[in-house]
Amino acid sequence: MRYISTRGQADTLGFQAATLAGLASDGGLYVPEAWPTLTMAEIEALAGLSYAETAVHILKPFVGDALDEADLRALCEAAYGRFSHAAVTPLVQLDHRHFLLELFHGPTLAFKDVALQMLGLLFERFLSKGDQHLTIVGATSGDTGSAAIEAVANRAHIDIFMLHPKGRVSDVQRRQMTTVLAPNVHNIAIEGDFDEAQALVKRMFGDRDFAGRFQLSAVNSINWARLAAQIVYYFYAAVRLGAPHRSVAFSVPTGNFGDVFAGYVAKQMGLPIERLIVATNVNDILHRALSAGDYSTGTVTPTHTPSMDIQVSSNFERLLFDLHGRDAGALEAAMRGFEGDRRMSLPQALRTRAAADFASARVDHAGMVDAMRWAHASGQVIDPHTAIGLAAARASDLPADVPVVTLATAHPAKFGDAVEAAIGVRAPLPERIAGLMEKEERCAVLPATFEAITGYVAERARPRA
Repeated sequence: MRYISTRGQADTLGFQAATLAGLASDGGLYVPEAWPTLTMAEIEALAGLSYAETAVHILKPFVGDALDEADLRALCEAAYGRFSHAAVTPLVQLDHRHFLLELFHGPTLAFKDVALQMLGLLFERFLSKGDQHLTIVGATSGDTGSAAIEAVANRAHIDIFMLHPKGRVSDVQRRQMTTVLAPNVHNIAIEGDFDEAQALVKRMFGDRDFAGRFQLSAVNSINWARLAAQIVYYFYAAVRLGAPHRSVAFSVPTGNFGDVFAGYVAKQMGLPIERLIVATNVNDILHRALSAGDYSTGTVTPTHTPSMDIQVSSNFERLLFDLHGRDAGALEAAMRGFEGDRRMSLPQALRTRAAADFASARVDHAGMVDAMRWAHASGQVIDPHTAIGLAAARASDLPADVPVVTLATAHPAKFGDAVEAAIGVRAPLPERIAGLMEKEERCAVLPATFEAITGYVAERARPRA
């Protein structure tokens, strides 16, 4: 398997090199040269397999010759052996057609663990082959940071610098990052929003002088290996609901478009997905883009779903690449225009192509609260992000015989105040993170400027050998 950049100018890489690079040198994102496909018989054969074994079968074509099957299996078993539920990502039934896919049974109680536990092991495996040292720089709207830090803390060949918007993540999300005092972990609270943090990270990769001094890599879903690991749970859930002989729909709380794009890849691989519902909060750039062709940024509105308070969704570029017929030149021109004036118009032809796979919905605060209360009446306490997805799922006009799976992306205890305000019940922190609120924190607060962030990183990161 070879990987190409969506913008067409970067070198074609194998899986190991693409994993270590994260972002392509031309500013694009790596994608496989072609989508691998599974036959109906191969999808049928996934029935009854453990999550780790399912991961081996799904990831094998993407890994190629970077790992043999035995090594891949060992990494999958190690990554998912730390989850608190034997199924890793269990399905919970709400009524006759609505299900939750619980993705929060990992070490930091969020769906990011499913991918980042694997990515951390891949980094360690690939770096152990030589004297390379990796400097990870990332931006988080809440959960990516804690999951990434958990995955790489104290690893000898890695330093991690994680940016988050000051005051715009929950207390639990912040503390899961800032209480990790490992010497290779550096938390930075920027005086700005997530989009500014993400733009700073992309600029670091694109700045030849800065990027040339360090071996930079990414843990955000711009890193293909992380996104590939998220494809697995779509297969795992759908097969348990009757795939490949039955279509399934998924509703995905969406910010940076990585999670829902993983579902799109699963569909390209042959999984019968009736529709992928892109569920946004009031920061609705993706809903506007898919429904009206208006991919333009505005002011970020802080909400009770901070992981979705995003106006620039990095992974949308991967979908646009496919919608443009994989014409890198056309995509590069479109993205340069967007980066210049912060707006892009999606022609009707592109929207029609997207509509074959995606629907979208905008859910406001009242809709979120209503979904949380409905789930609670059905016996489940859910977090606000999951509620956005569930509200969109319940409002969808899908065929009545299609089961709808909402991705439950975070444990409700991570957003205790919002949950309590909605349903009058406070979800307790699980035992495995008990004492979090009393731990010492360590974090730098910096202005959202390129000079401040790169100066801080340069003083602490190990330069390229």
